[in-house]
Amino acid sequence: MNGAQVLVVDDEKSIRDGLLRILENEGCRVDLSDSGYSALDKLQARDFQVVITDLKMPGMDGMEVLKAITILQPNVPVIFITGYSTLENAVEVMKMGAFDYLSKPFTREQIVQKVRQALEHRAFLLEEQSPGKYLREQMGFDMIVGRSPAMEKVFQRIEQVAPTDSTVLITGDSGTGKELVARAIHHLSPRRQKPFMAIDCTTLVESLLESELFGHVKGSFTGAVQTKVGLFKVADGGTLFLDEVSNISPATQAKLLRFLQERVITPIGGTSTVSIDIRLIAATNRDLKVMVREGTFREDLLYRLNIVPIQLPTLCERQDDLPLLVSHFLRRYAEEVGKEIRGMAPGAMALLREYSFPGYIRELENLIERAVVLAKGTLIQPEDLEIGISSDADLGLLNGRIPANTEELKWLKKKVREEAVKPLERAFALEALERNGWNITRAAEDVGMLRPNFQSMLKKLGISIADREA
Repeated sequence: MNGAQVLVVDDEKSIRDGLLRILENEGCRVDLSDSGYSALDKLQARDFQVVITDLKMPGMDGMEVLKAITILQPNVPVIFITGYSTLENAVEVMKMGAFDYLSKPFTREQIVQKVRQALEHRAFLLEEQSPGKYLREQMGFDMIVGRSPAMEKVFQRIEQVAPTDSTVLITGDSGTGKELVARAIHHLSPRRQKPFMAIDCTTLVESLLESELFGHVKGSFTGAVQTKVGLFKVADGGTLFLDEVSNISPATQAKLLRFLQERVITPIGGTSTVSIDIRLIAATNRDLKVMVREGTFREDLLYRLNIVPIQLPTLCERQDDLPLLVSHFLRRYAEEVGKEIRGMAPGAMALLREYSFPGYIRELENLIERAVVLAKGTLIQPEDLEIGISSDADLGLLNGRIPANTEELKWLKKKVREEAVKPLERAFALEALERNGWNITRAAEDVGMLRPNFQSMLKKLGISIADREA
């Protein structure tokens, strides 16, 4: 449920506030509406993953909200809150397409269970409609994780190009999953029963790379004590993936161009050509057009490689996939380590959402693996992630916003000097007081603190009734 966007619609403030506390404690991002009309405005402005609405409200009631949702956001499950007098109507809205209903009074456990089930139902609906569904079914495992619009475009392109023999150029930063995409294309192609061979062109010096790709005959150079079959020949009938193709030398570029033009290769020291039937997929994290202008990459080779381009998005460009990726890696490493991990604490998920991930998905995977190993409980805490904060400037991880809860505030105080946190701590306390009409008891309850502890924090920060008047 971490990061799930939930809309709560109810004309009773106590119900709204109660659901807000319950769902935020589970890591959800919650919007509140006190009427159907307000809910309609929010549904038109942003996307939600679950809507919880009262059935009986003045003006626009829950049934009308449901009708609007089926038009505006048809894949969003709707949970109704009903009283005894509206139970028959609840059955009626279920027939109209509502996901489920809860009778008042309900418990915290009931609402958490319903929302979790609704999120699973929505994920199933999106999976069924996803262009990537066929890809994942055919591959038999979650090789590529993502349902964001950016990744759906990648899935569509994979499905379009896989049945063909067209050369593919995959571009994207290191750690975005270029080899995974290459393997997916091969797995969905008619060549799937033949070899998939991959080589990182940055790992070998020029002479060894050329030999590795095209092979050599015995005695063709010092150290060539026997004939070697290159990867082009080994992959015959299948797919050859050249990662970081921007690193190959001019001589190897010329040989690669000849293969793409004539589908033949000549081993080093050889005198005759060898016909090869492979699907070539190349990848790079550099801009080859810039390299062409600089004279370090052949323009005619770029045209031959770039028959079908696939651009992979960075993690920042697919933020909607973050909860899905986190869940995927948590399951994998919790199983490997043999721990029971239920998910991320709200503060930990908030931290991941603010982090820039210079290492992209590979860095996220490493962070989650380490957090699983270090976790002391069933929830990953912010300190388990070990995303370093070394200076006051690093408070920018919060992008200037106030800490979301006491857990996030505690984490900041652990990582940063007390004086650096004080402005945020003061803003945190003042905002809680403002939300609750400066009622200390309610404000303490709102942020999950005991009243004496909250009072102690106010005293330490020098906050008094004078601040309200100011």
